[in-house]
Amino acid sequence: MATAAETSASEPEAESKAGPKADGEEDEVKAARTRRKVLSRAVAAATYKTMGPAWDQQEEGVSESDGDEYAMASSAESSPGEYEWEYDEEEEKNQLEIERLEEQLSINVYDYNCHVDLIRLLRLEGELTKVRMARQKMSEIFPLTEELWLEWLHDEISMAQDGLDREHVYDLFEKAVKDYICPNIWLEYGQYSVGGIGQKGGLEKVRSVFERALSSVGLHMTKGLALWEAYREFESAIVEAARLEKVHSLFRRQLAIPLYDMEATFAEYEEWSEDPIPESVIQNYNKALQQLEKYKPYEEALLQAEAPRLAEYQAYIDFEMKIGDPARIQLIFERALVENCLVPDLWIRYSQYLDRQLKVKDLVLSVHNRAIRNCPWTVALWSRYLLAMERHGVDHQVISVTFEKALNAGFIQATDYVEIWQAYLDYLRRRVDFKQDSSKELEELRAAFTRALEYLKQEVEERFNESGDPSCVIMQNWARIEARLCNNMQKARELWDSIMTRGNAKYANMWLEYYNLERAHGDTQHCRKALHRAVQCTSDYPEHVCEVLLTMERTEGSLEDWDIAVQKTETRLARVNEQRMKAAEKEAALVQQEEEKAEQRKRARAEKKALKKKKKIRGPEKRGADEDDEKEWGDDEEEQPSKRRRVENSIPAAGETQNVEVAAGPAGKCAAVDVEPPSKQKEKAASLKRDMPKVLHDSSKDSITVFVSNLPYSMQEPDTKLRPLFEACGEVVQIRPIFSNRGDFRGYCYVEFKEEKSALQALEMDRKSVEGRPMFVSPCVDKSKNPDFKRKTWRPGEVFRYSTSLEKHKLFISGLPFSCTKEELEEICKAHGTVKDLRLVTNRAGKPKGLAYVEYENESQASQAVMKMDGMTIKENIIKVAISNPPQRKVPEKPETRKAPGGPMLLPQTYGARGKGRTQLSLLPRALQRPSAAAPQAENGPAAAPAVAAPAATEAPKMSNADFAKLFLRK
Repeated sequence: MATAAETSASEPEAESKAGPKADGEEDEVKAARTRRKVLSRAVAAATYKTMGPAWDQQEEGVSESDGDEYAMASSAESSPGEYEWEYDEEEEKNQLEIERLEEQLSINVYDYNCHVDLIRLLRLEGELTKVRMARQKMSEIFPLTEELWLEWLHDEISMAQDGLDREHVYDLFEKAVKDYICPNIWLEYGQYSVGGIGQKGGLEKVRSVFERALSSVGLHMTKGLALWEAYREFESAIVEAARLEKVHSLFRRQLAIPLYDMEATFAEYEEWSEDPIPESVIQNYNKALQQLEKYKPYEEALLQAEAPRLAEYQAYIDFEMKIGDPARIQLIFERALVENCLVPDLWIRYSQYLDRQLKVKDLVLSVHNRAIRNCPWTVALWSRYLLAMERHGVDHQVISVTFEKALNAGFIQATDYVEIWQAYLDYLRRRVDFKQDSSKELEELRAAFTRALEYLKQEVEERFNESGDPSCVIMQNWARIEARLCNNMQKARELWDSIMTRGNAKYANMWLEYYNLERAHGDTQHCRKALHRAVQCTSDYPEHVCEVLLTMERTEGSLEDWDIAVQKTETRLARVNEQRMKAAEKEAALVQQEEEKAEQRKRARAEKKALKKKKKIRGPEKRGADEDDEKEWGDDEEEQPSKRRRVENSIPAAGETQNVEVAAGPAGKCAAVDVEPPSKQKEKAASLKRDMPKVLHDSSKDSITVFVSNLPYSMQEPDTKLRPLFEACGEVVQIRPIFSNRGDFRGYCYVEFKEEKSALQALEMDRKSVEGRPMFVSPCVDKSKNPDFKRKTWRPGEVFRYSTSLEKHKLFISGLPFSCTKEELEEICKAHGTVKDLRLVTNRAGKPKGLAYVEYENESQASQAVMKMDGMTIKENIIKVAISNPPQRKVPEKPETRKAPGGPMLLPQTYGARGKGRTQLSLLPRALQRPSAAAPQAENGPAAAPAVAAPAATEAPKMSNADFAKLFLRK
């Protein structure tokens, strides 16, 4: 392209040779000359700021006068020489950054942000040729946003000088309007085409652009109005006889469409038209107004919500799908994808609608192509694209190239590669004519199967450190094709042998698949051989395989075959039962070992306590009340610390304070001066208990009542604080908090509603944070009637509250410092995408465990966050970040006697009083846990006999605290 100075110098000569021109052409030439002059000055100013005064103005094509003019303008503010070194340093820094970005793109061409940064720096440096190349390269890989396209178009329009440049700009506009639906780009396209009306076919070009713009975005209720008005203004400005009818037609077409500010358009038409408006136009206008009222709630919801407004768009799409207008359905999908272009599910829904409803080849393939360019990491989009191309008869070479692109798209898990290979192999299989013994298509299919197995072994397993196809599904399909369609049973057997050698020989279902294939396409001898191998190798369901073998020999085998089969199956099942017996005994031994360890720990604690009592010096005057109180509560030192603290720190009642005086002794310790006798203390506690209001619960109201627990013990006036929370679910009849005998809140209560639906809605408040603790909300269930009820599994069919499957858009973060807050972590995660939800994992007390779950808007943002955040240091802690894939929670089975099919009865497993627990301690009252000389092992061990313990308990005389005090005083 010629420089600005050369072009300016050659313009007069060109004009003299061209001769007289039309008025429109002269105006166009003047406008072009003005734009070139402005561009040359802009380039000169930008280059002067970057390069400094050493820049050679003549080489860049700028006149000396222009250079002096800009130098004078710059010197008015500061001397250029003063900042010359700063410009050089900044330029060198930019060049180094450009080289780094180019190298990064050579490694990973799918780095979107790297493309954007490179274009920005090249544009800043004035590298016009490189900017074009960078933009072109990015547009081939990614669809560009409206802002990137407008910036590119404005740059090219500013530099356009002749007809070739104008055609180049037209081509850019055509590419821009295909990426996303952009009313602003269409408006720019129409206005730019008006500038070429003086050229040959210019008028037809302008009308064609505007008509296409109206068909694309003319139905846009909020932004379509500008295009209609621009088109009308253009037609009104043309001096020709048919212009009036054209403007009338535009007014009538616009008034038949529901758009914002329709009333103003109708008033403008009345004022503009010399004749009365026809009745048919008024009817269409009124009909459009009625439609506008139906659409307004959805449009207003979009205007009020914040981007990306996915939920609002989904509701709008559902509404349009019910109406069924294809043009409007397509428009709302396109509008939604502008802001949610990285949501694979939205692309899938859009392409599915086009595949099943419109079925227009160009439109369908265009949408599928845009989908994989926006979300290349989603294998489902690639699979659907291959199916769509096959459905519409696209050339085989094009489909193959698309499949190769899919392999390089960078899927985030190994199974995705298996899925795309399956889709491509299915396509190749449908191309083969299996009536022929051999064909080019069949050889290509077999070569593809071979390549698929090598690719999964070499590429996928090395990258993910796992097999994407552990069940060998691709190899199974190949074996079935060889057996059923190619009648090549020998190849099928070779493939199945390879499947079994990859760790699948222990699964009964794999052997039965092979057996069924041999039954259908092989012979009896190979069926028998397969089942005999299955009996020896199967470890998950050996009984089933043995049964299949015996059934086959019963119907087809000889007596010798039957005897061999019976002998093999009996030997195998006996060995299996023996292994299971050993496993059961081993488990029972482990349980017994745990119980013995628990008993040893208990004895050690008892000895430690006795030793502590001997060392403790007690005055005779203190033995009364203190000893009695200690005997009252039992000798167990394992009293829960929280309960002990609450008793020690509790404030005595008003009636107690006047009878207890505390004085400081000579050693500075507190000594009780006046202590009431134990009998009075006991009477006072009993009276306090009688005065405490009883909380009665009516079991007939369980359906409208919820049980709330894990509340803070320090909560003052629970009724007042909890009522506003639960009134959001419905009318609350009563809140019944539970208090201890001392009047302390015990951390749980009953909430009774007026209606059952309110109680069901209140269950959704489970785990809501109240004063820093997660509040547990459960149904009100009588456990005496429902002993198997557990709070964690109260929802029907629910085992665990949170998902336990792979969630590609959610991250699991571990190793967080306990001091890290939700706001701090969210600020870190926001740098890598839109955070939809963030949850810090806490214990029952609401304290952090150093774990968190972060949900991003889509899979792409989550995968980017994994790469950039894994190994990051937060407050001196190195965190680990991975895609959320929690293990399945196993429900513990109840201990019961198991019997192997066809085998002897297994020994019952021995468990403690609480099942298979960690400590095997039974929750007996502390008074019954005192060591006894007659039966030292009868406390928690399995040898305790209830029949003997019951009479002993009844015969023991009852002793008061005073009796215990006398015993101690006698010693």
